[in-house]
Amino acid sequence: MRADLLLPAIAFLFGLLIGSFLNVCIARLPLDESVATPRSRCPACGHTIRWYDNIPLLSYALLRGHCRDCGAPISWRYPAVELVTGIWFALSALVVAHGIDLSGDIFARLIVHAVGIAMVGSLLIALMVIDWKHHLLPNTLTIPGILLGLIFACAEAVFLGDNEGNVILQHAPDINSANAGRSPGNIFLTGAEHLIFGRLLAAIGAFLLLFLIRVAYRAIRKRDGMGLGDAKLLAMIAAFVGLAPTVLSLFLGLMLATFYATVMLLRRQADAATRLPFGSFLCMGGLLAALYGERITDAYLALFR
Repeated sequence: MRADLLLPAIAFLFGLLIGSFLNVCIARLPLDESVATPRSRCPACGHTIRWYDNIPLLSYALLRGHCRDCGAPISWRYPAVELVTGIWFALSALVVAHGIDLSGDIFARLIVHAVGIAMVGSLLIALMVIDWKHHLLPNTLTIPGILLGLIFACAEAVFLGDNEGNVILQHAPDINSANAGRSPGNIFLTGAEHLIFGRLLAAIGAFLLLFLIRVAYRAIRKRDGMGLGDAKLLAMIAAFVGLAPTVLSLFLGLMLATFYATVMLLRRQADAATRLPFGSFLCMGGLLAALYGERITDAYLALFR
């Protein structure tokens, strides 16, 4: 198998395993239960699930979606989360596969970047399902997620090339000097400082944006319209991908939530007071922004140059 296909294939299999663990998090974190113990059990009969009945995708297919012991149906959510996570890991690995022949530092940075994409995708998939089911965004995922995003930013900064990403302050040309007309400028922020501080400020700004919207809504409507979990979720996305892709994820989340609410209203399955799992739509926007955010925002900004 070609190297550029082997890596995504291995990542897909590894993603299936991560997806299986995400299912445990989705089932237990909203109930404040440990994700380590006890072993997975059938929710209907309580029997411990055997290891060979816990193989991602395969066991579900062989058991035809039913418990071996009691025959109770197994939710389709379990294989769906495993499959989506596997595909996400494969897409993340493509970032590295396309850089197979690149030099050492660039390739190492691609690996760090790809692992970061895989990590934020895993968190977003779990949070998306939890919020859809329980209208809850657990701090046990969002707060460590913010810290992980900043850690990955630091790791990416280690492999920046010389002068890459530097913020330069330009001097006005000195017409009286021997170097008249030349404007070398000086460094205001190094590339590493620019990357790390940029992610940190993006996370803080994203949190404050939704926090202030929440405060304003409560002051006007005299009731809560958005939880702090949404603000922490957006901060987590910003810590991983930066400011511009985060704005894109917020925009996409708002559009998806608006479309869903409109459909529900037209079908008379909701009213103006119905709570929406906005965090789920924000996660969907974050997934798209994590993979294609920079390309989309660059293409959009290019229209104004």
